[in-house]
Amino acid sequence: MIPLCLEVKSLTQRLAGQAFEVILGAEPSQDKRQPLALPPRRGVSLEELQRRQEAAEERRKSQEAAVLKQLAEKREREREVLHKARQENSAFSRKTEEKLQHKMEVNKENREARLHEQTHSKKDKKNKINLNK
Repeated sequence: MIPLCLEVKSLTQRLAGQAFEVILGAEPSQDKRQPLALPPRRGVSLEELQRRQEAAEERRKSQEAAVLKQLAEKREREREVLHKARQENSAFSRKTEEKLQHKMEVNKENREARLHEQTHSKKDKKNKINLNK
């Protein structure tokens, strides 16, 4: 027999009498449900364990290969960037040196032209002075 829980509630109280409500129910501990039983665990065979282990090893190897490939691509990109920067730097240096050489040649030519002009003007002045005498 299931033990019952008896609950009594008083509804009204009058001079002529009282009214009650009686609630019958199962014991509170019986209301709790039993947890469902887990299905029995099947045994894993040695072959299954080895297959899983090999699959995990393959995943690790493929992941490692992917990471190494990414690193190699990154290093190659860095090398390309450095090479391009060196080329641009060397081209800039070469152009700057050429401009400087050209500027120095122009300055030298201008200086020689001024000196030549000065010597001619001095000779002309001497000739004029000599002619005037």
